[in-house]
Amino acid sequence: MSDNKKSGGHHDNKETKVHYLIMIGLFVVIAVSFYTFVIPSMVRGAVVFLFRPDGVTKIIPLSEYNSVDEKAKEKLKDIALINVEGVISEAGPEAGKFQENAGKPLKGVINTEYIFDLSNATRTEELDGYSKLESEWILKAPKLGEYPIIIEPALGFTILAFVVGFAGSLLITLVMPPAIGYMALKVRREIHHTKSKIRLQTGFSDDIVEILALPDNQLADLEVDERRKVELAFKKIWDRTTESNDSHGNNNVRFSSVFDDNTDVVDFRNDLIFLRMQEFFSDFVVKEISDTMRAQEWEKNNFSFMKGLRLYMSHHFTEHYANNVTGLAYFGAAILIIIIGIRGLKFIPSTRPSLILGAIFLEGAMLALMAFTLLYTEEEERMDRMLKKMEDANRNQLDTLEDVSKDMHKVAVALVDGNSEMIKQKVSQAVGEYLSDEKNIRGELAKEIGDIVLKAIGSGIISQGKSK
Repeated sequence: MSDNKKSGGHHDNKETKVHYLIMIGLFVVIAVSFYTFVIPSMVRGAVVFLFRPDGVTKIIPLSEYNSVDEKAKEKLKDIALINVEGVISEAGPEAGKFQENAGKPLKGVINTEYIFDLSNATRTEELDGYSKLESEWILKAPKLGEYPIIIEPALGFTILAFVVGFAGSLLITLVMPPAIGYMALKVRREIHHTKSKIRLQTGFSDDIVEILALPDNQLADLEVDERRKVELAFKKIWDRTTESNDSHGNNNVRFSSVFDDNTDVVDFRNDLIFLRMQEFFSDFVVKEISDTMRAQEWEKNNFSFMKGLRLYMSHHFTEHYANNVTGLAYFGAAILIIIIGIRGLKFIPSTRPSLILGAIFLEGAMLALMAFTLLYTEEEERMDRMLKKMEDANRNQLDTLEDVSKDMHKVAVALVDGNSEMIKQKVSQAVGEYLSDEKNIRGELAKEIGDIVLKAIGSGIISQGKSK
């Protein structure tokens, strides 16, 4: 526990050039590798599976095709496609004469009705039977239509490679030591910041916050002298979260009646202490403590990266960048709508879908980021629970106001009952004196009698007070 406190006392961990260089280097390596090796394999596998000729079940190298006799070749043509220097197609009439040699013409070697060419070679109609540039891929099959599909991978898949490179570099630096790992440093720094927020929200000391956020296994393994500190910390929390009376006017349970030397400190903290803090403070404070506890488990084992990632996403990223992520998602949607609109106007040919692919991957990445952000966004506390907490916090004041109201009612009843006979006499006397004067009857009798009654009541109460 002392080690945690020592490490948590300094927040001056800042990113250095080493962190940025490693992060950028990983990003470049992962993005380039994914773009160069993974994307071609993924696209090749997808298009062959979707648009291969009926009955074809496998792809074989041209050398394997040429190693069998003519009868076997005829059978292979019905069930297999050949791979010639990265070009997948049906075997042509001159396939048996082809010798593996880079740059050799493909005309006659392949059937140009089926072409899945994802290589970086330049092809010409004269030598190969079809044409394409070095920076293009060509897909041709009857299921795709009459004209071949031309894909420019730099335009269609660069966004996807960037996204994978960025996500991969963040993940790798999260499992690295904080001295060189960019994300690991950020998560460790967020642990310190969250502890500071807990101290401000609860008013507890550093030692108590460290005990609250201590992982279960570390709390259970504390020595006897450390356990005494834990007991004192629990008592302070218990006393702090104790109301003078509960809702029925009964005294609250005393700490000494629920905690003794045989009490399991882990269960006591997780079941009772956190429950009382949740009721006294809020669900969010307990959630911060729980996430900090798991993040400190990540500090012991960096490969438990989801525990550290939850703390960073829930209590830092979503609080500071949620609006930015939403804005990026709308920005990606706007770009996609514009490009699809242009495609609808026929300015983008259906045989060149690279720009549309890029826009789809961009919007997909933004929506995935927004979904990931929403996954870690804390739910707002329900209104009925907030009202209940407000009611509990003000229950004593409401009870006091109710008692005062009852006392005032009793005083009013006693005052009226004690002075009713005297008030009757005063009213009768005042009405008699008024009616004895002939001039007064000519006025508004009803109004005047009312005023006289009110004055008589006031005079009677004042006289009674003086006599007392």
